[in-house]
Amino acid sequence: MNKCYFCVQNKIIDYKDPEIFKRFISGQMKIYPAKKTKLCTKHQRQLQKAVKRARIIGLLPFARE
Repeated sequence: MNKCYFCVQNKIIDYKDPEIFKRFISGQMKIYPAKKTKLCTKHQRQLQKAVKRARIIGLLPFARE
């Protein structure tokens, strides 16, 4: 069984650190679904919130140019 990246690494999802999001976002800046990211439900929701917050304050673009 695959383990959740954030559960195994004991990392905290923080919207101020956009480097963490690179492995969970596609080339078109879409958030991958939980099946593809292999995250647990709790961390998938936290990831979605953090990505949306980072987009609003300008750390991540909404779409590629």
